[in-house]
Formats: sequence, C-alpha cells, structure tokens
Amino acid sequence: MNTQTAVVPLEQRIAALRREVAQGRHGEALARLGPALAEYPQNRDLLLLAAICQRHLGRIDAALATLDTLAQLQPGFSLLHEERGLCHVVRKDAPAAIGALLQAVNINPALPMSWRMLEGVYRLTGDTDNAARAAGQREALAALPPPVVTATSLFSDGDIGPAEQIVRAFLLQHGDHPEAMRLLAKIGMVHNVMDDAETLLAGVMAIAPDHVPARYDYASCLVSRHKYAQAREQLAILLAIDPRHPDYRSLEATAVVGLGDHMRAIELYRDLLADAPGSPDLHLWLGHALKTIGELPEAIESYRASALARPDFGDAYWSLANLKRYRFEDAEIARMQAEEAGDRIMPTDRIHLCFALGKAFEDRGEFAESWRYYEQGNALQRAESRYDPAVFETNTRLQKAVCTPAFFAARENWGVPDRDPIFVVGLPRSGSTLLEQILASHSQVEGTHELADIQRVVHELQGREHDFINPRYPGVLAGLTPTDFAAMGQRYIDDTRAFRTDRPFFIDKMPNNFRHIGLIKLMLPNARIIDARRDPMSCCFSNLKQLYANGQEFAYGVEDIARYYRTYLDLMEHWDAAMPGTVLRVQHEDVVDDIEGSVRRILDFCDLPFEQACVDFHATKRSVRTPSSEQVRQPIFRDGLDQWRNYEPWLGPLHAALGDALDRYRT
Repeated sequence: MNTQTAVVPLEQRIAALRREVAQGRHGEALARLGPALAEYPQNRDLLLLAAICQRHLGRIDAALATLDTLAQLQPGFSLLHEERGLCHVVRKDAPAAIGALLQAVNINPALPMSWRMLEGVYRLTGDTDNAARAAGQREALAALPPPVVTATSLFSDGDIGPAEQIVRAFLLQHGDHPEAMRLLAKIGMVHNVMDDAETLLAGVMAIAPDHVPARYDYASCLVSRHKYAQAREQLAILLAIDPRHPDYRSLEATAVVGLGDHMRAIELYRDLLADAPGSPDLHLWLGHALKTIGELPEAIESYRASALARPDFGDAYWSLANLKRYRFEDAEIARMQAEEAGDRIMPTDRIHLCFALGKAFEDRGEFAESWRYYEQGNALQRAESRYDPAVFETNTRLQKAVCTPAFFAARENWGVPDRDPIFVVGLPRSGSTLLEQILASHSQVEGTHELADIQRVVHELQGREHDFINPRYPGVLAGLTPTDFAAMGQRYIDDTRAFRTDRPFFIDKMPNNFRHIGLIKLMLPNARIIDARRDPMSCCFSNLKQLYANGQEFAYGVEDIARYYRTYLDLMEHWDAAMPGTVLRVQHEDVVDDIEGSVRRILDFCDLPFEQACVDFHATKRSVRTPSSEQVRQPIFRDGLDQWRNYEPWLGPLHAALGDALDRYRT
C-alpha cells in the first residue's frame, strides 16, 4: 500500500479521502490521513479533512488543535472557520460558534452550511433578527444554481482556476446569468483583465439594475481602470440607497483622489474614521491624501496612528520612510526590526518594512546595514513578481521595425490637431516630477498626474490574447486608418478632461509612455513630449531603494533595472531618428545646475512665454502624488545627485551591467 500510495498524485489521494469522508468512513479516512500529513504537513486540504474526521469521531480537542495549525498557515481559509464553528456547536458554545461561523461567511458568503448553522444557533440564543438575516442568506444561496454557488465558494477561498472553469461552463450552457457573470467579472479583475470585467459588469447592470453588490463591483472595476468620473456615477446610486455604507464611502474617497480632489478625500476619510477610529487602512489613506497636499505634520500623525493600530503594518512604516525628510526614532527602528524578524508576518509587510529600514539606516549613515535591508526587500519583491525583461525588449524591437521614418512620413498629421497635452516621459526617479512642477507653475498649464489613458489604448490595441512572443501591438498600428487614430486621439482628449480646469494645456506624467511615443505621435501629432533623463547610476540606484505601490517591476533587481535603462536608451535613440525634433531631452543634472536656462528651454519647446513662477516652482501650491512630492516643494538642491556613491562598495554589479549606458545616456 505504501509503495502504491507514493506514486499516486496528491490530488488523487485527496479526492479519494474526500469520498471516504462523504461516505462517513471517518476512522478509515483519518488512518490514511496520518501518512499523507507526515509527507505534506502544511497541506490545507489534508488538515481540513483531518479536523472533519476528528470532529465526527468526537475528538473535538484534537480537531480544534488541527484547525489551529491550519489557521497559522492559512488564516483566510473560510472552511477552517466553518469547521471551527461546527466544533463549537458540538460543544454547545454558542458565542464561540457564532464568532467562528461569522468569520467564515465574511470571507466566503457562499457557505450554505455556515448560514444554516448560524440561523440555528441564533434561534437557540433568542436572537430572532440575526436568525432571520442568516435564513435570508441561506435562501438566497438556495435560489442560485448549485454550480454558481460552488464556483463562488471556490473563488472566495482563492481557488481561482477551478472556479473559472465551473462558471464558464455554466454560462456556455445556460447563457447570461447575473450572478455567474458577476463572478466571472471578479475572476477577470483578479487576472487583471479589466476590460472584460467592465463589459461583464455593465451587462449585469443592463439585466439586473437593482443588483446592488454587482453595482459596487462595477464601480470598483471602473476605479481600477482609472475611470473615476464614471465610477462616481455608479457610487452616487449606491450612496442614495445607503449613504453611510463604509465600503461605498471608502470607494468614493478613492475615486475623488483619482480625480485630484484631495480636500474632499480628506473629508471622507475623516468621516469614515469617526465611525472606525481603529482602522489602520483609513489612517494610512488619510496620510496619503495629507501628504499629497503638503500637510506633512498631519500626514505623519496619520501614518503613526496606522502603525499603532496594527504594529506589523509595513505600509505605514514605509509611508513614513517615503516622506524622505522624516527621521525614525530609535524605538521605531527597534519596533520595525522586531516585526520584520517575526515568523508570522505577511510577506507584503516584511517587504515594506525592509525598505523602510533601508531608509532609516541610510538616514543614519549606516550604509552597510541600509544596503542589507534594501537588498533583502528587493529580493523579496522580485520573488513575488512575474516580470520578464524580454517582454519590453521584444516590444522595443518591434517598435523599431514598425515605426520607421517612412512609416511616420506616410502618416503625417494623422490624429487630432489638439495641442493641449504635454507628455513628460522617462524612467521613474529621473526628475520627471520636477519638470511637471516647473510646467504646472505656468499660468497656462494644468498639472494632473500619471494618467493611464495611453496605457489603456495600448491594452485595447494589444487585444485580449496576450502573446508576448508575437504581440499584436505595435504591428497593429500599420493597419489603422486616419479615422482610427483621430478617434483614439479625440477619446484621449475627452477622457482626460475630467482631470483639468480651464487652462489650455495639461501635463500627462506617466513615465512609461516613452514606450509608446509612436502611438502618441499618430494620435496627437501636435502634442509636446519631454524626456526626463538622469545619470544611469543615480537613476537606477534611486529605483533600487524605492518600493512602488504598483507596477515598475523592473526596479527590484540590479540586472533588471540596468537592462531596462539600456533598452530605454535604445528606444529613445530610435524615436529621435524616426521623428527628429519630436522629443525634447531634459537632463536632470542640467536642470539642477541651471534652473532658469532649463526653464526657458522647456517653455520655448512648448511655445509658452517665460514666467518667473516656473523658476520659483517650489512656491506653487498643488497636489503632488509621486515619491518626489516633498522635494518639489523646496528650492532646487544638489544633495540627491550622487547619493549612490554612499553605496559604491555594493554597486559594482550595477556599474558593470549598465555598460556603455554610462556614457551613451548623454549622447
């Protein structure tokens, strides 16, 4: 038997054990589970099956101990909480049973057993109102097709693949079904297929306009797609139904942040905190909004409150570190080190703490210890990433092949003639926020933020089948007509209007748009494009010590950031050759050395008259959302230009990996 068991795949062994449990053969199943758990002691399904068998055999203490082990490994697994609730039911411990079962359904609302047991326990304790609510949830699940309930339960517990298979098969067989469509949309959001998710949820709204949870998902999807104005339309409907719903109000705050109305966001976050003063997330988000408008003392207070509410909340400490001028106290550093070294800390919290500790020790001049934490944080973040540098390199090779001088000559003045946008592109940490602040200090220029609209156009051109070896984009550009580019350009102008006031020009500061300058030229031939460039050692090191909220996955390894910088140079050289004069290159070091001369050069390129306010950019009051928000509120300084030299003993591999980029970046 042991020899035979050893060659049977684990999935088959678990399936056989589930059949034994379903047939009530709990003793036999538990005997087989012993050897399986010895081989796979951390397997979620084996531990749950063992607890179920122990409960049925009357071994409640053993079952709860098994569930405690499972809870340490996967605390968000709903079925462990359901099973814990069932154990407490056997013990006739109503409060403990209710607590565990509520935890189960809060994670996974598609648990008929949990709702049924909650209904019964509530009735036994005389709580008829909650019993009726639990009964309503049970009846709602009973009204749904069983495959949809099963798929929803799997999805809630993170089993995305099986859930998707079940719900797709159901929709193919039965056609449109609001709850199935909603679930498939949520799966799409997990996979970051946001356009499909939006389409599905819009379909649910057409079929079932009173489906409140689906409308909330729809608003969430629109926020994720940076369609903040449309999201607020959906949220207005939800807030009319329940004005005090915390999720609706929180998502409303996210939407208004996206639209740049940070004062309104601060009002919303403070109102939410009045109802939930112990929420670490709300304190964090309030801190972000306060930082954006330059209210640093209050931002620090909010970040500290966030860390106090959850001592292992890495993002709270990293947010303090990311204030740049904040200095950690000894007690804070000791607390961060203790939390980072803990064996139960979540990976994302450990990553944030590593970067925060790197900054803390950098500020103290302890560069060896600082580098140790930066290096560890980067390694952990890189391990969580699926970044493949070949994807960007393939795109660059294809851009060169498609977007030739002859290609642009044949399409001259296609698109829309609007001159409104000024694109600031380049690598992150290259001085682009400084250029944005200079331009936004001009009376005719609106400072927005890093707009996602060009990225959205690229995503649509790429199509839903992402073939990274032979992608549709940029090759698809060759088959598009003048009307196509005009439509894309006009949509860009229309969609970005929500971020603007009455100023005639505005800035789009999405750094990665340098990859799509050819597309921008075809959509908006009169747009101005400025390439913010910085010395490669300074730029790459600055990226290596920066933890980004999302994206920029090339920034978490020496080889990755060096390859990205070199490929960026290759592509920018191509744009210069294919479209001479289209891009103004602005070297960060030159701006630092000669601010007025650089300002005059930038304004001349944009056909804007000189204004002294652009030289005195630090006096401009506006919201700044990037990590450089504090620096651009101060007069220009040279302190940050050569910070990498403090880490020179450890940056030899970066220097070697950059190769000729160390000289070529100035060409």
